[in-house]
Amino acid sequence: MRLLYKILPFLLLILVVSLMIHVYGQAAESIVAGNGKPQRISDQFKFTEGPAVDKQGNVFFTDQPNNKIWKYSTDGKLSVFMDKAGRSNGMYFDKKGNLITCADENSQLWSISPKGKVTVLLTDFGGKRLNGPNDLWIDPKEGIYFTDPYFQRDYWERKSPDPGIGGEKLYYLAKGSKEPVIADADLQKPNGLIGTPDGKYLYVADMGPKKIYKYEIALDGSLKNRQTFADDLSDGMTIDEKGNIYLAGRGVSIYNPEGKKIQQIEVPSGWTANVCFSGKNRDILFITASESVYILPMQVKGVK
Repeated sequence: MRLLYKILPFLLLILVVSLMIHVYGQAAESIVAGNGKPQRISDQFKFTEGPAVDKQGNVFFTDQPNNKIWKYSTDGKLSVFMDKAGRSNGMYFDKKGNLITCADENSQLWSISPKGKVTVLLTDFGGKRLNGPNDLWIDPKEGIYFTDPYFQRDYWERKSPDPGIGGEKLYYLAKGSKEPVIADADLQKPNGLIGTPDGKYLYVADMGPKKIYKYEIALDGSLKNRQTFADDLSDGMTIDEKGNIYLAGRGVSIYNPEGKKIQQIEVPSGWTANVCFSGKNRDILFITASESVYILPMQVKGVK
């Protein structure tokens, strides 16, 4: 009996650890459907980026070096939506169905109508040329958060940033405004970003220190209480209905809302640039990865 009392705490510890492993395994397995391996749709591109989903579940993505925006429809068909697309990078649909893009050929933000008509939303900041808007997210109030890192492009005539712009920052363009405000100036190389559908939180990847930051969004769109959400290198990102954050980079890394990594999706390409949920039910993960695009059925859905 004395021996039993001595070993009982160890038995309980083993039981608890076993249950934790079991629960964690089930949680991880429940996110991806099927065998968990992405299916390549096409590898005809040079470098794919910026996937954005419309209200019907169709995905629009860019082949930036070839200056095109492609459409992948819910019935599995690929087509060119726009040629000469301003070297668009990150993209997001607004409530009216316009495709808002980071058109970094001339460091602008564009609005592209469903019929392909372009309206330039933003050309500079305080009369200074932006570095090259990279990615964006539109909040419930229709304000636009966008990142502005400097990545030298071979199609640019300039060879350095405008010294007056003063660094690589995160900006916010309120609905109806012609001039953005700086949302965070204390970043090294901001890239992908995504917000929660209730407009309360914003996640931003900083490729300099290899960190993902989480902010609280104030009523006026300003950001507060920045904290490190995860120590990871990420390009683009998305969010699912459970609040899990998907980071594109070395494959796709999935973190729960508490900042704990719960799954890694391996993608057979050199670099995974971006990711979004697609399909009529928003339950298909669409992945842009270098020369290819992939799809992966999921057990969870993206937010609308």
